[in-house]
Amino acid sequence: MVRHIVFFKLKDNNENVRQEVKKQLLWLKESINILQNIEVGFNFSKEDRAYDIVLITDFNSKEDLTTYATHKAHLKVIKYIKTVAIDTKVVDYEY
Repeated sequence: MVRHIVFFKLKDNNENVRQEVKKQLLWLKESINILQNIEVGFNFSKEDRAYDIVLITDFNSKEDLTTYATHKAHLKVIKYIKTVAIDTKVVDYEY
């Protein structure tokens, strides 16, 4: 299994933006059948180094993660995320 984790730092970390990001990210599960699991969480830490949202997704293989990365639904969500996020970080690993 492969886990793909993305951290998002938002331009404006308000409830409406967070909920829209969550809605769009969770829509990926409905749209991409190779996506095995998805979780979206909102940060509550007040530390300066903290990011605002985390996305955790699971795939059966690295190849599935590559397919996900170029899937039209994923690209559509990325386009939206780029309008509301100022930074992202990613971690991919096998488990």
